[in-house]
Amino acid sequence: MSQPRILQVRTKILKANDETAREMRRRFEAAGVLVVNMVSSPGSGKTALLEETLTRLRTRGTSVAAIVGDLETDNDARRLARSGAPVRQIETHGLCHLEAAMIDEHLAGWDLAGLEMLFIENVGNLVCPTSWDLGESVRVALLSVTEGEDKPLKYPGLFNTSDLAVITKTDLADAVGFDRTTALANIERVRPGMPVLEVATRTGTGIDAWIDELLLRRSSLLRRG
Repeated sequence: MSQPRILQVRTKILKANDETAREMRRRFEAAGVLVVNMVSSPGSGKTALLEETLTRLRTRGTSVAAIVGDLETDNDARRLARSGAPVRQIETHGLCHLEAAMIDEHLAGWDLAGLEMLFIENVGNLVCPTSWDLGESVRVALLSVTEGEDKPLKYPGLFNTSDLAVITKTDLADAVGFDRTTALANIERVRPGMPVLEVATRTGTGIDAWIDELLLRRSSLLRRG
């Protein structure tokens, strides 16, 4: 027996989320804010990369802020605050993704006109976040070399809905036997033409290219506006 009522409820929830996300995107674009939604599994090095990113961008005079999603604790927000950037934590208490209304609520009191980039560190999950638009300018799928080359094939939804892929912890590739060629081929198979960056936060490899990509995307946003 089918369950149309459950499907209808989900459809209504997603519709409401998308409406909120569209309105936030309009506000972000009007203010010239590049919003980066970072999605990955737990342990991919997302927080370490984001801390380094916030620190380097602030050093270059870019106004940045971050919103962090976790099921529990404010551990990641406290880590990111070491960068000197404004950071707010969302504890979802079991919910496996962030929603547009959560982001909208945590924007209260922030002057968007004074921001150039806003980073959203989504809850560590490769499935749930894919359906939820947060009003972002760019969705980034992060893949750690420690996770294996087949993640894009196992979780195509994330890569299909992302604008950029970042392979992290590349300094550990040899130690874990990571096959770079296969990983890149799998990403290309799932999302043909999607740009892929490769970084190692601990050694700094690839970080400059990542920062340049973010700055380029904000410049493109301003030109479109």
